Amino acid sequence: MEDRLFRDAMGKFATGVTVVTTQFENESFGMTANAFMSVSLDPKLVVISIGHKARFLTKVQESKKFAVNILAADQKEYSMAFAGQLKEEITINFEDLAGLPVLPGALAQVSCEVISEHVEGDHTLFIGKVLDIKVTDGEPLVFYAGKYRELVQSEIKTV
Repeated sequence: MEDRLFRDAMGKFATGVTVVTTQFENESFGMTANAFMSVSLDPKLVVISIGHKARFLTKVQESKKFAVNILAADQKEYSMAFAGQLKEEITINFEDLAGLPVLPGALAQVSCEVISEHVEGDHTLFIGKVLDIKVTDGEPLVFYAGKYRELVQSEIKTV
């Protein structure tokens, strides 16, 4: 099958938007990703997927830690900045969670240590043991069919 068909089909799955961050050699690095999911409640585990062409890959492999920032609806600029889609750099004042840089205002910040990595196709999957979590209220940034979207609350009446 054609790569475009595969990408279009996968784009039909609406996702939240995350920025995965890490610290390496006293510098903070990040990458926009929607390839994130929870894996286990006991122990608390999550997985991220990083493409082999991404410069961020080696940062996580060497630091053995990462944080997942689940973005709020008003954080599209963070998503675009870490995806390399902005013409000008923005200044980010990272917060700290369990020794990892996290984005202020994210709906959830999840700090993890890598417990295993698996090369699958052209990506590496990192399983992270959750070290700490911070959660705030708000609406999520949503991505569907190649575009940012907003959730609309519907009222369902029961009879």
